[in-house]
Amino acid sequence: MTIQRISSGGEFEVKVGYCRAVVAGGFIHVSGTVGQGDDVVGQCLSALEIIEGALAKAGASFADVVRVTYMLPDRKEFEPCWPVLAKTFGDNPPAATMIECGLIDPKYRIEIEVTAFLPEQKATST
Repeated sequence: MTIQRISSGGEFEVKVGYCRAVVAGGFIHVSGTVGQGDDVVGQCLSALEIIEGALAKAGASFADVVRVTYMLPDRKEFEPCWPVLAKTFGDNPPAATMIECGLIDPKYRIEIEVTAFLPEQKATST
């Protein structure tokens, strides 16, 4: 089995020792991702852009996501993100979990982690 590691070039990938995504066994595992912005919705949009880039590098899209985990320090901030998430996943909603927890820095309001199924044509060529 071939394993592909995808880096987004973020400084913490080297400091902490992880990569943005790993493609293995027909799945794309995208690390928990935070984004930049002044509020939870802005950070949600930013995190989704970073995730979208990692998925694209692996040959997939949000339509291929089968599982998503949302982590927020305040569960009350999740609802403002719902329209963004509904638009992002559209007709292909994944299984989902929302966890209220502390994040690595108080400035972050949401962290998103996804697992996607690698489309057949890519899964057989890697």
